[in-house]
Amino acid sequence: MNDEQLLRYSRQIMLPSIDIEGQQALLDARVLIIGMGGLGSPVGLYLAAAGIGHMVISDFDEVDLSNLQRQIAHTTKHIGQPKVESAKQSFHQINPMIEITAINKKLEGDELLAQVKLADIVVDCCDNFETRFAINDACVAAKTPLVSGAAIRFEGQISVFDSRDNTCPCYNCLYPRDGAVDQSCSDNGVIAPITGIIGSMQALEAIKVLTGAGKSLQGRVLLLDGLSMDWQSMKLPRNPNCPTCSNTTTE
Repeated sequence: MNDEQLLRYSRQIMLPSIDIEGQQALLDARVLIIGMGGLGSPVGLYLAAAGIGHMVISDFDEVDLSNLQRQIAHTTKHIGQPKVESAKQSFHQINPMIEITAINKKLEGDELLAQVKLADIVVDCCDNFETRFAINDACVAAKTPLVSGAAIRFEGQISVFDSRDNTCPCYNCLYPRDGAVDQSCSDNGVIAPITGIIGSMQALEAIKVLTGAGKSLQGRVLLLDGLSMDWQSMKLPRNPNCPTCSNTTTE
């Protein structure tokens, strides 16, 4: 690290659980963020500020006026721009020292798997079950840690799935493919700060996994009711019959 980086990240470096080694781990990390909406915006802003060395961001949508209520990486002047380009500008305004790769399309199949294999961690900020299951499949196959979040109405959810640990559940252990019904913000609405809360927590969990600080949400799901501000922590064991991760080798 040079003097500018030492100063920029000094408030993190002074934390005993981060220190120089942890900050260097962040600078050396490649993080794949899928979705540049309500969750991906705070995830990207905080990870950029924290000094992730290489952020790969993926989205196929353009900025719309209705996005601006919660998707804080975008501004009025960005309306009509691809979200990945708008977000890249915002992230670089916070931290021009990091590398950002913008993928302006939906990652699928072999291309998704290839990007997951390159990443040190994946942060799922998408808004539909089909994509979440595809991301989970790729993360299990590549043994890449996954931070999963969701937000709708006044409700939020977050967990960490780390298939490097053969005892860890995957997203498919939490939700079966059959019966998983999408609920969109366009149909149900969402209060803006919920996406900020969950997205910020996703960024924190990603930092913890990359640096080894503290204890991640692996094996647990946190549920937030924003109307009452009640948090519930639910233990999530691995499903021995899970069609996605049950065939992986156990030790």
